Amino acid sequence: MDRLTEMEAFATVVDQGGFTDAARKLGISKSAVSKHVSALESRLGARLLNRTTRRVSPTEIGLAYYDRARRVLNDAGEADAMVTAMQDAPSGLLRVSVATDFGVNHLSPVLGDFLLRYPEVTVNMVLNNRHVELISEGYDLSIRVGELEDSSLRARKLTETNKRLVGAPSYFRQYGRPKRIDDLTEHKLLHYTNQSSGNVWKLTSPTGEKRQVRASGWLTVNDGQSLLNAAVSGLGIAYLPSFLYADKMAEGLIEEAIPELPVETQSIYAVYPPGRYTQPKVRAMIDFLVEHFKDKGPETW
Repeated sequence: MDRLTEMEAFATVVDQGGFTDAARKLGISKSAVSKHVSALESRLGARLLNRTTRRVSPTEIGLAYYDRARRVLNDAGEADAMVTAMQDAPSGLLRVSVATDFGVNHLSPVLGDFLLRYPEVTVNMVLNNRHVELISEGYDLSIRVGELEDSSLRARKLTETNKRLVGAPSYFRQYGRPKRIDDLTEHKLLHYTNQSSGNVWKLTSPTGEKRQVRASGWLTVNDGQSLLNAAVSGLGIAYLPSFLYADKMAEGLIEEAIPELPVETQSIYAVYPPGRYTQPKVRAMIDFLVEHFKDKGPETW
């Protein structure tokens, strides 16, 4: 006989307190339930139930076996549910949190293709320049750039971006070009307020030394696109990812401030809550983004 069937019959007898109610719960005859339990006891060589004319209760060994058997049965049920869910067509509301600049420039332009591919999914994209609490705030997915702080979340890498110090040619003509990291303290800097480090740039010198530039910014905003616009206007030097500056640099509207500095490469991740399996709508979005960004890289934005 099937071990899971025997386990389920025994566990249901314990749950229901008798063979009659267990048979009703399982939708089989009372004799069939009794046969499964007897076969289990015979195979194990132990009496699992105390049977009287009035009630049925587990023996000491039976109670210990019940605890393990119930866990096995629950795991089996979850495994079945997982397979069913993973084969379901993606559907339902998908709440996505993404930084404003990345969302506007690189996610919103492709959402139409995603929705046409998965018409049963509806998307609520929230542009937010902070790290949201996915579970407590009810998000299914977040797109994050750089080092991941919360290791309890699941993450899948989508692509990479480079960060460089950039400024407009007009700015360098007026204020000169910094030659080394220390020179930055004499320049007008454009800062991003949502950095965990505050108004501090963490840079690497040509020799590999890790440095920090702590200087008040001439302009401080919480949006990367605004910093890029300010840099293009000649207001100062900004430290930006290539997914923002690449087009303006190709057009000659901004230049690298200190070309000798090593380039910092950051990964871009899809982050989602932990769990034994991923909802079809979340998996569909992540697979879609991986496919979309597969030809993107630090120097190809």
